[in-house]
Amino acid sequence: MFKMKYVMALMVMVLLMGCASKPPNREAEAVAAANAAVRQMEGSSALAARPQSGSSAKVSQGKQPAWVFAPDSVYDQNSFVTAVGQGTDRNQAERDALGRLVAVFGQSVQADLKTINTYSEAVSKGAVNVSENTSVQNAIKISAQMDALIGAEIEDVWFDSKSTYYAVAALEKGKAASLYGDMIRSNERIIADLIAIPQADRNTLDSFSRYQLAATIADVNRIYANVLTVVGNTSGIVPGDMKRGDAYRLEAVDITKSIPIGVIVTDDRSNRIKDAFASVLTKQGFRSGGTDGRYMLQVRVDFSATDLPNQQNKFIRYAINANLIDTRDSSVLLPFNITGREGHLSLSEAENRAVVAAEKKIGDSYGTLLSNYLASLLPNTK
Repeated sequence: MFKMKYVMALMVMVLLMGCASKPPNREAEAVAAANAAVRQMEGSSALAARPQSGSSAKVSQGKQPAWVFAPDSVYDQNSFVTAVGQGTDRNQAERDALGRLVAVFGQSVQADLKTINTYSEAVSKGAVNVSENTSVQNAIKISAQMDALIGAEIEDVWFDSKSTYYAVAALEKGKAASLYGDMIRSNERIIADLIAIPQADRNTLDSFSRYQLAATIADVNRIYANVLTVVGNTSGIVPGDMKRGDAYRLEAVDITKSIPIGVIVTDDRSNRIKDAFASVLTKQGFRSGGTDGRYMLQVRVDFSATDLPNQQNKFIRYAINANLIDTRDSSVLLPFNITGREGHLSLSEAENRAVVAAEKKIGDSYGTLLSNYLASLLPNTK
């Protein structure tokens, strides 16, 4: 099973989205690093001889600082990557500065940050139980809202005494090169552990989710490598040697092709409902059929005549309840329910219309539901 220590390692990756703490080289240091990140985000002092970062930076007034329109005059461009933002309040100015700093590294970096934030939001909502520590959970929520590069800091804030706040965000190149190199190596180890799956457990949804998560982390590493090219790659990382996320996604697709899902339908009409569900499973890449596999789709169908007052037509009401079951522990992985009513002068034609309507709803609704479920599936951490 997927061990909690790997989730904790990934948690540290997420926490570092908003601070400049150096990632640990040993798992034994992971918790200490996470706690240090939390303390820093909660207001601990920044490094000596440098302004405090983020919300703890003092707001200055009076004479306009040189960095407002010429940040390179204050922050040596050989040592820093900087960006200046502005807004009607301090928070808006800081966010604008961080966003502009991200933009320096290109659109692909921005897109990948959204992927990281999506994951961190899932963690903060309890999709993955990384910690019972409230401070850690709060730190993850903060990182999800920052849209900032790892190691990015708000160095200074200035108010023009009229209506505009200015903030300068900076990323120190030397520290960033070391930081991103360490993160890439750490993430590669996490990926290796994720895909170290015993052959007996390979054709499972948990195995599928591991490869999906490995793909996401691999995508993150590609972007980290792109950042290294801007700040100066002194880490020894060779981007060309890094496996792309799509390679892991293809592996995940191959796993689904090896997972049989049996479909059992009670009170079906000519197996049309069963065939509708089987078609959806096939489109998602699964094998349909069999009754002795680990995963079963159990479906109950109910078609019943319904009389409506002052209606010449005959009506058939349908109700379909389906549960995707893991037979190992009888847990319901994905429930699905649809209802509806169709009418016609002929009772038999009303019934046929009800079946057609149910088939369409299954094709449209269950396909989307299953696709979203697979996309959000995370490895079993228990």
